[in-house]
Amino acid sequence: MRYRHLSTAALVLGTVVLTDVLRVFLPSVITIFGQAATTPAELLGAFALGWFVLALAFPPLVRRLGARPVTFAAAVALGGARLALTAAPGGRTQLWLATVGLLAGLLWLAGTAATTGRPVPGLALGIALGAVVHAVLGTYDLVWRGGPVGWAGSVALVAVFLVAAARPARAEPGGARAWLLAGPALLLTGLVALSPAVAATAASYRPDGLAWPPGPGDSVALPAWAVGIFLLVALARPPQGRWRVVGPVALVVGAVLFATRDTGLLGPAVVLTAAGTGACLALADAVPTAAAPPSAAASPAVGAPGVPSPGRDTRRASRPGLAAVLGMLLFAVAAVGYYAAYDLGYPNAAVPVAMAGLVATVALGGPRGATSAPPRRWAPGIAVACSLVVLVAAGLPAGVPVPLRAGTPPAAVRVVAYNIRMGYGLDGRFDPDGLARVVARERPDVVVLGEVDRGWLLNGGHDTLALLAARLRMPYVFAPAADPLWGDAVLSRFPVSAARTERLAAVGAPTGAQALGVTVDLGGDVRLAVVATHLQPPPGREPVAQARAVAGFALGYAAGLPLVVAGDLNTEPGAPGYAEFTRAGLVDALASARPLPTSPADEPREQIDHVLVSAGVRAADPVAPRSTASDHLPVAVTLTLP
Repeated sequence: MRYRHLSTAALVLGTVVLTDVLRVFLPSVITIFGQAATTPAELLGAFALGWFVLALAFPPLVRRLGARPVTFAAAVALGGARLALTAAPGGRTQLWLATVGLLAGLLWLAGTAATTGRPVPGLALGIALGAVVHAVLGTYDLVWRGGPVGWAGSVALVAVFLVAAARPARAEPGGARAWLLAGPALLLTGLVALSPAVAATAASYRPDGLAWPPGPGDSVALPAWAVGIFLLVALARPPQGRWRVVGPVALVVGAVLFATRDTGLLGPAVVLTAAGTGACLALADAVPTAAAPPSAAASPAVGAPGVPSPGRDTRRASRPGLAAVLGMLLFAVAAVGYYAAYDLGYPNAAVPVAMAGLVATVALGGPRGATSAPPRRWAPGIAVACSLVVLVAAGLPAGVPVPLRAGTPPAAVRVVAYNIRMGYGLDGRFDPDGLARVVARERPDVVVLGEVDRGWLLNGGHDTLALLAARLRMPYVFAPAADPLWGDAVLSRFPVSAARTERLAAVGAPTGAQALGVTVDLGGDVRLAVVATHLQPPPGREPVAQARAVAGFALGYAAGLPLVVAGDLNTEPGAPGYAEFTRAGLVDALASARPLPTSPADEPREQIDHVLVSAGVRAADPVAPRSTASDHLPVAVTLTLP
């Protein structure tokens, strides 16, 4: 294999491995280093950012020790940490393995930058390959799976990466502008452009602002379009003249659409951000036509006169390494800053827009009249191939069946309410199978879920709802709360209709909240109104105003139907917030089992997860089954309608 191809292959696979590690490191900071509502967000941010700041010392280390030995040693450490994460039991072991993997990945990136002057083909293909694999796996990473499939895929990925990384690299310093964009490109593609979960969620939204499982008429092509367009523009020759601004403008417009949090604009935001990010990478990688490097076949051998051997001219080589690490620091600052807003309460819509503006500015600062590698003939074939893989994966049956046909109404309805903490258990591992087992043991007819994540980069970019719905074989309705990707859901094995959501006033709480109402058709003209919510009070205060709003919405929505209100209400029986529900005439369906603490899951002390019903609905068998699949316990109860 020619040097340039082998070097690109190592960068492609290394980018995928580093992305896998980031998908573990970021949520581990939240779920293992931090504890819900107890660890200050500032401390979480300082811990996460500190390692990226520490990595600023890596470029001088590469210069002192030489790029080749440092890069390969870092690749071995990165690959080893990646494999160890699949075997890790979670907890502190997982956190520190992910941290070691992150540092090794940043050192590998700094060393690779010292010997790779045209990085965009490898970076673009690596980012796209990571998205393709995530789409094929239904956003459930290999790193979390274990078992024969997980281990075989992980070992193969790391082994091929190390083989490619072990080959001697030709010193080719330069491309600092493109290396600086590596981190911002990872952020924008993971946040919106190339996230399969974000694209699938965008395609599942209806005009009423609610998301439903994809049906025969729903688009499954959006993830494929995003990957194909990104690769096509990133690998093609950048446009000349005034057309150079088209890609950067598309990127900024896509980021602005994403920042609006309008569910109807999420799809266009995905496509525009994908196209714009790819175009900006191509512009940043370009060099003046007269200065374009010779082809690999014509390149003189390493050590020939005038050709720097590995390790030579190391001071110049440290500049792209520093740019690469600075770019990853920008990734960390933007990611932490964007998601910390949901805890600290400041506006965060400007973060993706500012990052897009930075990428556009750097890209347009490149030389005019430029060319780009690889040859243009690569782009269409690679883009089409990756798009077809994603399209086939997106078109596969998701495992979510249609609801039962209306027939004889059941004698009783089993309801489960569960705050699932984005799919992460107390051990910090992403485990949709564990969550599904806990819920399935209760044989539910209706499931109310809170803290449902459908693609947050901070949590690994998974579509937790689709994964759970497939395992429980129950269709869903999803309502956004904090943004279009985070909210509450109702799953039902019976048909649902008349779904409606109402956003709740923040009243000083940073994270958004809503109330989702659905009508469950049990057959024989018997219907049940279900309202799902997750109240978000300010720290140390009761959610009185939100509780009053939910109670009013629920009674109005039910309009005389039997009613269930369920979810994490963040208030205990007898507290002022809880009293708003009883004052409205709702009855505690779990009262016969009180005390029934549900949080924290390992040592439950607080009774903050509830099921309340309207008068006349009889409750039986209330339980809060013990589990560590989330930081809350689920609550389940059997309801008999009047």
